[in-house]
Amino acid sequence: MKIHEYQGKEIFARYGVPVPKGVPCFTLDEVEAAAAKLIDETKIPVVVVKAQIHAGGRGKGGGVKLAKGGPKDARDVASKILGMNLVTHQTGPAGQPVRRLYVEQGLAIDREIYLALVVDREARRVAVMASAEGGMDIEEVAAHSPEKIKTIHVDPLFGLTSFQARQLAGFLGLPRHGKATVNEFLKLLSSLYTCFVEEDCSLVEVNPLVITKEGGVVALDAKVNFDDNAEFRHEAAWDALRDVGEEDPVELEAKKAGLSYVSLDGDIGCLVNGAGLAMGTMDIIKAYGGEPANFLDVGGGANKEQVTKAFSMILKSPRVKGIFVNIFGGIMKCDVIAEGVVAATKELGLKVPLVVRLEGTNVELGKKILNESGLAIEAASTMADGAQKIVKAVSR
Repeated sequence: MKIHEYQGKEIFARYGVPVPKGVPCFTLDEVEAAAAKLIDETKIPVVVVKAQIHAGGRGKGGGVKLAKGGPKDARDVASKILGMNLVTHQTGPAGQPVRRLYVEQGLAIDREIYLALVVDREARRVAVMASAEGGMDIEEVAAHSPEKIKTIHVDPLFGLTSFQARQLAGFLGLPRHGKATVNEFLKLLSSLYTCFVEEDCSLVEVNPLVITKEGGVVALDAKVNFDDNAEFRHEAAWDALRDVGEEDPVELEAKKAGLSYVSLDGDIGCLVNGAGLAMGTMDIIKAYGGEPANFLDVGGGANKEQVTKAFSMILKSPRVKGIFVNIFGGIMKCDVIAEGVVAATKELGLKVPLVVRLEGTNVELGKKILNESGLAIEAASTMADGAQKIVKAVSR
């Protein structure tokens, strides 16, 4: 789950991470009032107006602008951002409409650095990544100068040690800013690690983390993703942070129905039980030259209604030209899936090719239900057979 920058900074502040003063805004009137408030409180005549979307690269896309002429200038700048369709390298060519803004105090910046904490699943530890080359071009640094990024892994038994934190401070060249700056960085990094663990994050990225002219260390940005597997520990808090306008409506619908669904860019809809089999199904479709339109795991205990719901969600994508149902019945019985497939096909008036492969518990009964349905359902004997048939069907 992703949240907005201003929400991430509110969380940072609770853990003692220094952040600039700022005000979230939804209208131009709110922007003007926020700018006046910040200028009055900080005595700094410059504010920054930032688009709030769940994607990075906002600055390059024109979603972050300085306002140096007071509240009226901030309003004028905001009018160019609010409502725009912001296209960045993370939104893709379709972009994302800007519905929220964040007005923030200006800072006198000396340096920009990059800092991130992420779950390294291969190492099974939290990885802390840092680079002296912070700012908008960090992707270029990673691609062409990976030696400029230092990564350390945190042992969960010991936590982030002072030795590791000082290693990063030295790598970033912070000692030349003075002992006070180093100490501020060490404290900030320790607070970010505590935040990462206690809030069950999968990513905390600060780009840039800035060194001010006065030697202070401030999180100028906040990109925070939560680990969905931990939602049961934070359900109320996360619901309050969720911006449904930034999320795929079909994925939200699937979540409410108790289904695991992720939209993809292909044209072959997949309905599978079990995450591993769903991933294998997508792989074999690609192996035979097709492109999956979704990841969909109906789970081990799905009923006929959930299968019908799954079909309806798959068909909400205008790209879908065919559907492959691949079921290995264990807890999930093949006859239940077959009944759901028949019901969905009749209810939705299915007009795209449908290939079904059933194996496992009550498989003969499931096949009998499909064969006697009178519907144009193509049976497959194996997963590979099904993948070849659906790829051929959608390419006609």
